[in-house]
Amino acid sequence: MRIVNNKKVGREEIEKLLAKKSFDEVELSPKIREANKKIFGSDLSAIEIVRKIVSDVRKFGDKAVIDYTKKIDGENAIRNYELGIRNEEIESAENFIAPEVLVSLKIAAENIRSFHLEQLPKSWITYRGENSLLGQAIIPLDRVGVYVPGGTAAYPSSVLMNIIPAKVAGVREIIMCTPARDEKVNPYVLAAAKLAGVDKIFKIGGAQAIAAMAFGTEQIPRVNKIVGPGNIFVTLAKKEVYGHCDIDMLAGPSEILIIADEFANPVYAAADLLSQAEHDPLACSILITTSEILAEKISAQVEEQLKNLPRREIAEASINRNGLIVVAETLDEAIDFANFSAPEHLELLTQNPFELLPKIKNAGAIFLGAYSPEPLGDYLAGTNHVLPTGGTAKFYSVLNVETFLKRTSLISYTRKDLLGAANDIIRLAEAEGLQAHAAAIRLRQ
Repeated sequence: MRIVNNKKVGREEIEKLLAKKSFDEVELSPKIREANKKIFGSDLSAIEIVRKIVSDVRKFGDKAVIDYTKKIDGENAIRNYELGIRNEEIESAENFIAPEVLVSLKIAAENIRSFHLEQLPKSWITYRGENSLLGQAIIPLDRVGVYVPGGTAAYPSSVLMNIIPAKVAGVREIIMCTPARDEKVNPYVLAAAKLAGVDKIFKIGGAQAIAAMAFGTEQIPRVNKIVGPGNIFVTLAKKEVYGHCDIDMLAGPSEILIIADEFANPVYAAADLLSQAEHDPLACSILITTSEILAEKISAQVEEQLKNLPRREIAEASINRNGLIVVAETLDEAIDFANFSAPEHLELLTQNPFELLPKIKNAGAIFLGAYSPEPLGDYLAGTNHVLPTGGTAKFYSVLNVETFLKRTSLISYTRKDLLGAANDIIRLAEAEGLQAHAAAIRLRQ
């Protein structure tokens, strides 16, 4: 891994890694471009492709969804016009997965449910004057759509992380879209969906799935909000339909930043950097330490551990492109770097991590100490692993129960209390030139 030990250079290097292109500007690989030429007849950009798919699904419904699914995922992705997965297929999924994995999924589900139950806000009412009241009603969304990727890997943990908080919030109906291969959906994904409490599952993916959930089709109901990760086409489709429904966030490649002092274990630190690097060649792994000796040891460990990784090619590409070790003069300087970068995952591999915690202002999730590695949060602790990326932790929150709730204000005044406030309301309305507003109060005097 590259090591830099100059404060100015370190900041410049981090800025380069975090200077994400707009999603609209992402360059497609030659392989994907060639495939798109065959499908669309010309070399369109990612956003042009997405806008065409979204427009067609909005106009033509299921027909467009099926046509694009067959063109993109293959003729065998859908052999008939039934997009939904039947209950018997969902029920039987447990028969095709390892029993011990099912046990672990159940433990994870219970931990996620328990953690998110603590997040539930409450409706409230406060009284004013003569029996007048103000309040706030907490209302769950009516229907939510969850997108689950289904490409080269399956992510049952993401199924749990997206569906369970919605169930805890009280969402009436949760539908899920995930692509199929030969009309079959990964059984681990189906088992996790059943465990989490999904209501309906549709075997479609890509931008066409996002558009179908946003606008509704003959078979797929329209949702109020879409959550869940996906590739660039899914992300751009979420961006395109925002406003017709809500979305969780626009998530980019995964990232980790580790702050390590001289007492940190270089073997642990290297393993944690690689845990994110194996996600994607675009994933970002940064470590900031106050020890130049430790920096050298961690760099050597990364190279050593890479040799035995099954996903070595991906992890190595990520480390070579977006891996960085910065040697800082002090821990406070390291924290400044961390707050500036606002990482998705922040690990504090220091002797006293809780002393640093009050100084951390920007991070999706914070892992404190050598025995709280990032995969703990990814799978089993119960905290949510759907986190803001690309520096958006400066203003975005982790996916949580409130993601699926609305806050509605309640107002009820008696005549006496309204008359007491009437002159102030009239003055403010007239100051803004809104005479009808003033009249609505004056007529009640």
